[in-house]
Amino acid sequence: MSVIARAPKNMVCIWYDHEAEEAARFYAGLFPDSAVTAIHHAPSDFPSGKAGQVLTVEFTVAGIPCIGLNGGPVFRHSEAFSFQIATDDQEETDRYWNAILANGGQESACGWCKDKWGINWQITPRVLTEAMARGGEEARRAFQAMMTMRKIDVATIEAACRG
Repeated sequence: MSVIARAPKNMVCIWYDHEAEEAARFYAGLFPDSAVTAIHHAPSDFPSGKAGQVLTVEFTVAGIPCIGLNGGPVFRHSEAFSFQIATDDQEETDRYWNAILANGGQESACGWCKDKWGINWQITPRVLTEAMARGGEEARRAFQAMMTMRKIDVATIEAACRG
């Protein structure tokens, strides 16, 4: 007798063309507290695929439950949705940023990059978010420094915080 796991009450559903499993496995291998938890195949043909193909993939990304839907090329991603990954230092920032880019991604501005499936990521050192939370002149300096960057440089943010 098989046991069916109950899905979380709320999950992020991410639309992919046909690469949900590949994307989920990439994320699971890159970020801590991430895993591919289930793969479901289509029980019959559907508008963008055939019976037996992977239809949905359940996975977690840094503790966030997600489901990837292989829905075909109908919808595209935008910066209106992104994952924000908090990093503790430059090494961790570099590791995530470089892995996304090395796997076919593209860099953007202010700590944003896009993976090869079009999902947007903010790779954000905690030193930056903490400076912004403190407000005032320190936040202004950190913000101005960030606005000149693609990948966030922790040492430059720290220097801006000090004035």
